[in-house]
Amino acid sequence: MKTDVIRVSSSGRHMQAALAQAEKVAAYKELSPRNALHLRLLTEEAMGMMRSITGETTGDFWIEDEGDVYQLHLTVTTRMTPEKRETLLEASTSGKNEAARGLMGRLRDFFEYGASYADPTVGPTLLPDMYDDASTPVLEREWSMMAYQAHLVTMIEKNDEQAKALWDELEKSVVTHVADEVKVSIRGQKAELIIFKKMN
Repeated sequence: MKTDVIRVSSSGRHMQAALAQAEKVAAYKELSPRNALHLRLLTEEAMGMMRSITGETTGDFWIEDEGDVYQLHLTVTTRMTPEKRETLLEASTSGKNEAARGLMGRLRDFFEYGASYADPTVGPTLLPDMYDDASTPVLEREWSMMAYQAHLVTMIEKNDEQAKALWDELEKSVVTHVADEVKVSIRGQKAELIIFKKMN
């Protein structure tokens, strides 16, 4: 089953509709109270990340399920550059955006910059250049929470202090404790977040 697609914005439009949709899915699928809460929490995390994106941005949100595995999808077209972000932040009241703390904060930055995002702590893999219909090179990146966790464990075993700090940060994330997997893919200006949760 795939729900209706809801167009949400970083200004908060239709985010309540996305949360209501999660509750409708839980009721329709007769999920347990615990699983219904998990579905809502994961939707809230996705909407929180969306709200923290710099500037006015819209995205599409929907939920799919196959068997007992639920997928929360959020797609955004990224048009942010470091220069545009700086201009937007200078025009804002506070002059700054929230720091990229926690898992969703880092993924927020990944969404803002798209394929140009180069923070090695996020762990994206740069795939071979692809070409769109106009034969223009399109960079692709993919990131997986499980692969990121495995990478941090390897680095911690080597006594990497930064990896230890990043692991502590990861452990504080609601998504880390509730979701089974989180994947982010970037192709050109299109970013997609998929949160996977198996409902036992």
